[in-house]
Amino acid sequence: MLPRVIALLEIVSLIGTFSGTAYFVLCIWSARRFLCGRIVARESGSGSPSVLPPVSILKPLKGTDPEMYESFRSHCLQDYPDYEIIFGVSDPADPTAELVERLKLEFPQRAIRLLVSPNALGSNVKVSNLAQMASIAKYDYFVVNDGDIRVPPDYLLQVISPLLEPKVGLVTCLYRGVPGPTLGSRLESLGISTDFSAGVLAAQELEGGIRFGLGSTLAFRREVLKEVGGFESLLDFLADDYELGVRISATGRQVHLASIVVDTFLPAYSFRAFFEHQLRWARGVRDSRPWGYFGLLLTFGVTWALLLLLLARGAAWAWLALLIVLFARTTMAMAVGRQVLRDPNTTSLLWLLLLRDAVAVLVWAASYAGHTIHWRGDRFVLKNGRLTRIEP
Repeated sequence: MLPRVIALLEIVSLIGTFSGTAYFVLCIWSARRFLCGRIVARESGSGSPSVLPPVSILKPLKGTDPEMYESFRSHCLQDYPDYEIIFGVSDPADPTAELVERLKLEFPQRAIRLLVSPNALGSNVKVSNLAQMASIAKYDYFVVNDGDIRVPPDYLLQVISPLLEPKVGLVTCLYRGVPGPTLGSRLESLGISTDFSAGVLAAQELEGGIRFGLGSTLAFRREVLKEVGGFESLLDFLADDYELGVRISATGRQVHLASIVVDTFLPAYSFRAFFEHQLRWARGVRDSRPWGYFGLLLTFGVTWALLLLLLARGAAWAWLALLIVLFARTTMAMAVGRQVLRDPNTTSLLWLLLLRDAVAVLVWAASYAGHTIHWRGDRFVLKNGRLTRIEP
């Protein structure tokens, strides 16, 4: 009986090794396609219209993040004719309010406002803030991004220009994670550059375009937001950025992945905090894309190859399979991290890649062990993508 079980596991591991290698090759191909599209767009001169609409940037905040003030400043340095920035907090004592006031003093020429919205409209306080910020926004083109996002001077130009096409309903973009000094922070950064972003590019190829948004950037028109029910319809969703993209895509409009890449500055996570953050993200994806998330099991090529090597008792052909998988995984990491994202940390953190992949498998398995998440100091139960606060 035991030899049959081992033989079956060996076959399963072999399938996983092949599927993982195929996935890595797909990601490499997707990265190449994205780079080619970026070159074509640059050479054709697209993305530089003569008339640009005024924009309202909405930035919901809660607590401070590393390098936050400099990230705020980057939004005030845009090479764009007309825009306002609305910051939103739910607590008037939130320390970010002081940073916004400081920003107003440094950039008196910019239209900067701070909205305090103490009344939570739903479980997702971020979306509650957004709903109230949108109601006071002056303009009909919105850009939403997280508080820790830092952007280059042509950011607004790059994300608004595609929206001038009526067929485009949402513009989003990839991002780099700038790590803190801890192991958890470095693993998070490496995961963003060599795993998460690769999955986004692969989804774009497999599905003929992406059908979700990323919190690094959500650019859309007010009329489209109203058509999908406004922010009010997302008040209890954890993955509000993902859900907004899904709903806009369902209207028949495109979700456009811009060629620009922004930065997010990661906290100095302890390993536990890193794992909890990964688990929150994983359970959000599990609820949003249950079958796609389950299919991630087939992308863990390195883990499958190591298991195959063990079951095959170190056979030469199993060693060869492992070497092929490692080569494909490393090539994929460099293609996405270095070439697409232009992340200078990818090379220096590459030695952590096997540990990052091992943690990814653990997080995937742990995500099925419950429905509780920790988010900004609060605990929630997550079910069907919706949040229910657990009172202390």
